[in-house]
Amino acid sequence: MKKSGRKVQDELLPEYDFANMPGGVRGKYVERYRQGTNLALLDRDVAEAFPDDKAVNEALRVVMKAAERLPRVVSHKRRKKMIGSR
Repeated sequence: MKKSGRKVQDELLPEYDFANMPGGVRGKYVERYRQGTNLALLDRDVAEAFPDDKAVNEALRVVMKAAERLPRVVSHKRRKKMIGSR
């Protein structure tokens, strides 16, 4: 199979000048990244329910604590495997 003689061109159009675009901040999350923070993109409806990241974390911790209190459910396949090994 012959390789194409074409060179891969940059798809970014020259009229995109990110230095002059409003709202863009270089390195906005670099410090969090260095600290090992995981970033998660929330859907718009979910993000609107929480005023800030502290509120999201608090809600997730409540869910985690509630999940710890629930009895563990063993799947049908695992239960069958456990019974068959007796």
